Amino acid sequence: MKLVKSLFLAFSLVGAAVAAQAAPAAPTAAPSVATAPAPVIEPGAVPAPAPSPAPPAFVSTARPDPHIGQPSPGGYTLPVQVTPNGRRALWMHNYVLMPVIVFTSLLVLGLLAWVAIRYRASVNPTPGKTTHNTLIEVIWTLVPVLILVAIAIPSIGLLAAQFKTPPKDAVTLKVIGNQWYWNYQYPDHGDFELTSNMLPDAEAKKRGEPRLLAVDERVVLPVGVPIRVLVTSNDVIHSWALPAFWAKMDAVPGRINELSFTIERPGIYYGQCSELCGARHGFMPIAVEAVSPAQFARWVASKGGTMPSAAPAPAAAAEVAPAVEGAVPETANATEAAEEPAANATDAPAAANTTEG
Repeated sequence: MKLVKSLFLAFSLVGAAVAAQAAPAAPTAAPSVATAPAPVIEPGAVPAPAPSPAPPAFVSTARPDPHIGQPSPGGYTLPVQVTPNGRRALWMHNYVLMPVIVFTSLLVLGLLAWVAIRYRASVNPTPGKTTHNTLIEVIWTLVPVLILVAIAIPSIGLLAAQFKTPPKDAVTLKVIGNQWYWNYQYPDHGDFELTSNMLPDAEAKKRGEPRLLAVDERVVLPVGVPIRVLVTSNDVIHSWALPAFWAKMDAVPGRINELSFTIERPGIYYGQCSELCGARHGFMPIAVEAVSPAQFARWVASKGGTMPSAAPAPAAAAEVAPAVEGAVPETANATEAAEEPAANATDAPAAANTTEG
């Protein structure tokens, strides 16, 4: 019996080996490739908008005008003004102050000449004894008062306009004086900062800019938009002055002074520190490039800043959108609709039991 079992086991092992060799080789599995699932858009959902293309980079094409925004050879008048306050001040200088000064100077010169000629010793050997004259004394008291009033009325209006509080949408520029360079900050546009130093003469000439006025980093401001300038200092007293803007404000350590203006004309405008601040006081130039609001927005983006009027992303806007009074979310409506049949189904047997009872 044992012999029969042994033979049966041997034949079984041989048959299994032959079947294994005859069976075809299993195909090698291909490596799995991970594929991203297709986006599922729920019915009624609004697809996210495609990202807007990046704005074109800011490229400055402005070139300095030798007659505007910088000293001109042989010039003897006030520079061309490109702000409303500057034009008003220029009008006052040309049509109020200069006529009064010229009239007063000619009047005094004429009186001196008349006295020197009329009362010289050769024609008036015996001096007069008159010491008072009421009419003359009234005239020389009232005329200067009237002249001062004529100057004061437009002067007070001009001073008030220079220190008028700018509107809320004004562009804020913070100016910080240092020995001997300027820092500029844009608090309303991402609070980025610039450092402006004077260019060497060779580099300024290469760029076609005036000597001792060109800088490596210009201030860029929009045209036609009110500008609020906050001026302070980190060390000693400086003074931020731009003649073409009729702007001059002292930078005092520990204190913030404010001035405002609106630029009316694109271009490049130069200025200098106007307060003696140390050995290199004469090497603290100021350069402002006035551009259109669209170019200003591109420049801000190129510096890593943001425009205050930029609209938030759709998702963020949905999160911060205030709830409309009386509005109910669709999810809540669906939940309530699903709960109502269940409640009715639960109440139905109870009503039947009550009837049977």
